[in-house]
Amino acid sequence: MSSWPHRLAVVVPTPAHSTIAGPLTYGSEFALPPGTLVRVPLGQRDVLGIVWGEADGDALPAGVEKKIAGTLEGLPPLGEGWRRLVGFAAAYYQRSVGEVALAAVPPQLRELSPEQWERRQRRKTATGEGAPADDPPPLTDEQAGALSQIRTEPGPFLLFGATGSGKTEVYLRAVADVLAADAAAQALVMVPEINLTPQLQARFVERFGEGAVVALHSGMTNPQRLKAWLAAHTGAARIVLGTRMAVFASIPKLALIVVDEEHDPSYKQQEGARYSARDLALYRGKLEGAKVVLGSATPSLESWQASEKGRYRRLAMPSRVGQGRLPEVRLVDMNHQPRGTVVSPPLLLAIQERIARGEQALLFLNRRGYAPVLACTACDWKSECPNCSAFRVFHKIDRTLRCHHCGFTERVPRACPTCGNLDIAPVGRGTEQLEEHLATLFAGTLRPDGQPARVARMDADTTRAKGSLEAQLGEVHSGAVDVLVGTQMVTKGHDFRRITLVAALNAESALFSSDFRAPERLFALLMQAGGRAGRDASRAGHSQMWVQTWHPDHPLFAALRKHDYPAFARQQLAEREAAAMPPFSFQALVRADARTQEVAQAFLRAASEAAQELPEADQVTVFPPVPMAVQRVANVERAQMVVESVSRPALQRFLAGWGPVLQGQRVKGLIRWAVDVDPLAI
Repeated sequence: MSSWPHRLAVVVPTPAHSTIAGPLTYGSEFALPPGTLVRVPLGQRDVLGIVWGEADGDALPAGVEKKIAGTLEGLPPLGEGWRRLVGFAAAYYQRSVGEVALAAVPPQLRELSPEQWERRQRRKTATGEGAPADDPPPLTDEQAGALSQIRTEPGPFLLFGATGSGKTEVYLRAVADVLAADAAAQALVMVPEINLTPQLQARFVERFGEGAVVALHSGMTNPQRLKAWLAAHTGAARIVLGTRMAVFASIPKLALIVVDEEHDPSYKQQEGARYSARDLALYRGKLEGAKVVLGSATPSLESWQASEKGRYRRLAMPSRVGQGRLPEVRLVDMNHQPRGTVVSPPLLLAIQERIARGEQALLFLNRRGYAPVLACTACDWKSECPNCSAFRVFHKIDRTLRCHHCGFTERVPRACPTCGNLDIAPVGRGTEQLEEHLATLFAGTLRPDGQPARVARMDADTTRAKGSLEAQLGEVHSGAVDVLVGTQMVTKGHDFRRITLVAALNAESALFSSDFRAPERLFALLMQAGGRAGRDASRAGHSQMWVQTWHPDHPLFAALRKHDYPAFARQQLAEREAAAMPPFSFQALVRADARTQEVAQAFLRAASEAAQELPEADQVTVFPPVPMAVQRVANVERAQMVVESVSRPALQRFLAGWGPVLQGQRVKGLIRWAVDVDPLAI
């Protein structure tokens, strides 16, 4: 038996497929409540652990059991709701509890010894909350109706609001309601991407004061994340704004969760525990009795179907605030344009009209760099990446070839590496080339103040430096930019008041993708992009969205022209139901990385054969393994296998039983494997 008066189960940071499946047992001189953060010995070092409860039975022989090294005094234990959320996420997404739990704790906290924590506590100073600056604007009838239902009904709610309908104001009022009802209550507001956090944080700080609001996202430094996490955990921060990682924040008095742009794929984690923050937000709300509001102009088909079935309460806000109107949608049939046309003549004319009126135009092309490929005109050489089954992108501004998968970068060669030909040329177009092309076309175009028109580009390359995104957004908002070129990062959430024309170039490759979710993502992208135009009522009368397409008769564009998301959703759900695809079935992917494609697929085939013996095998379909779309990345070969069932519980039971089978497969040359439950890309 243990020589310590108390034996505690402690979760420690373990990888998903570790031989350590659950909590470890440690001795303690004192009883510690579940959720207490402790330092414990693991191997040759001390690590942060979380007390999960009393240990059951004799996990280790007498004399072998290790003792807890210390506790982080003064830090309240992590609550039961948080622990249950972590336990559910670990089980559902087929990961270890320790991996999920410790990944949700700030990195700096994981490294602090009890002595360092004590010193930090002595240095800590209190911060005031601040006075709201502005009075809230009056509500529209649609906003008031939505808020009334949020106040009086349990939810969860799907706030189906057109771009510019004032969803953010509904969020602000809903947060104000729960904070006013309970002096200790807290709210979590989630956004899909880091670049949307600052402007939303400014709105909330303006309304509630700086001390009441903290942000949590991966772009923060470790000290910033620790400070924000502690403010939320201790209740000092009433409002937490964050990206998907914030769903695991310790918020002990959680009363409301808002998931803005709930359809966005960024809510799905793509590494480690591949969780959906939107789905976990719904589960967390149910666990902790918090209301949940999902907001979008283009809801995910899963959420739309849930609202059709009555599982979510749908709140409709189809009108824009004030006199703003959704833009007129115009399709340009590229089959009738001159060969090699980049921007069609009628679109160019429409942009020039905007510049002449002092308005702005936004053109988006979802491909950064100058050109996707550099090729030799004399032989078959192309700028392939030596490490990936993909081409390196030509970036003209720094004369490099850069792989957007593994990051491998080289200077552009002076001549073809294969045949020595000096004539190597870009093939295709990216945002960098589009910016250059438009700058040439509008070189003689003047603004109303007599100054030459200015073209600017906003993508991952131009916003890499610290503060560059904010600076560029400031120039757009001030009117210093006339034509903005960018990737899809400029189409989401931004309130550009001067933009009256949005154009989508080369957006339709998704129409014929092998991924069944591609049309849904394309429709959402186009609707969101169009929503950047006409947000200022004084300019809304002539706001337009232009789409250059080779397939103008596709049914997706018919729904887009009418801004008719329900019609698009009906058509897509009918197709999905006929094919028994999600949300009418449930899927998981098993992915394997190996030195060769043969090894990766051999692992998956062996796993598939072993799966036939599992109790739930007759309710699950395991499809044959295939290479991933980008087969090789950083000299690692990748393959995947789809697992599908019409029953979510049956799929979960199957995966739980399959985990040890997968772990037991020993294939030479296998690097790693992972299970992705509810994958967003196949």
